[in-house]
Amino acid sequence: MQVFILSRNELLYSTRRLVEVAERRGHDVFVRDPLKFSVQVQNPPSLLYLSKSVSLPDAIIPRIGASITYFGLAVVRQFEQLGVFSLNEAHAIEASRDKLKALQILARHQVVIPRTAFIHRKKEVKQSIEEVGGVPVVIKLLEGTQGRGVLLAENPNTAEAMVELLQDANHKILVQKFIEEARGKDIRAFVIGGKVVAAMRRVSSHHLEFRSNVHRGGRAEPIDLPKEYQEAALRAAELLGLKVAGVDLLESKDGPLVIEVNSSPGLEAIERVSQVDIADEMIKFLEQEAR
Repeated sequence: MQVFILSRNELLYSTRRLVEVAERRGHDVFVRDPLKFSVQVQNPPSLLYLSKSVSLPDAIIPRIGASITYFGLAVVRQFEQLGVFSLNEAHAIEASRDKLKALQILARHQVVIPRTAFIHRKKEVKQSIEEVGGVPVVIKLLEGTQGRGVLLAENPNTAEAMVELLQDANHKILVQKFIEEARGKDIRAFVIGGKVVAAMRRVSSHHLEFRSNVHRGGRAEPIDLPKEYQEAALRAAELLGLKVAGVDLLESKDGPLVIEVNSSPGLEAIERVSQVDIADEMIKFLEQEAR
């Protein structure tokens, strides 16, 4: 089987692992930069790569970074229109990338999330903070990734000032209830084909840091994921239409809270901690579905 991995950097750990495993399993694998495609919107549709015609693969594995979401999804959609199997489909990646839309979908189907408000008018800031349960609150940029654009406001004046400052800079923001008992830690569940194949707990680098992202110096540790957390992760991935997903959850006193669903989850930390060959699980699932 010929496989394209849509990635901007072939040296990234996740990209290298997928290439290594796919080649080991006998596939012809090529890393293709999504930004080097040209989408020909015509009948029939076509794609160019570096201005040349593309021989279509049997399947693609999208690893579309947040900064190139719009064009990257156009490329994925074009492959889909040409009959190429995509490990995650464009509509599902798009739904997960829009944090507000994703939370609205999850909430509508009774997946438990932290109380959240989306604010447009400055005069609604104070009321929205009260509606989510008062301070402290987490303030999130809709376009933030890897813990960037996530702030903690511990008093009302600071919260209002942060929101107004970000709005003045034309950022779209969410205000979310802060879960005190989950301070500085969260869970990443890795879902493939309707199964949780691995999980880890991420813990912040020090007691003053409330974000647990490994990219911000946090550490990862193994976890035996309870059934209710597995069910929440599987339901979240299913609702957003993702066959492969990294589902982030908080451990609250009332049970699991889904905070985000990632359509291109990294492999490095969770493979190391869980000792699960996740790249192999992904390629085996790709073989099963694409054929």
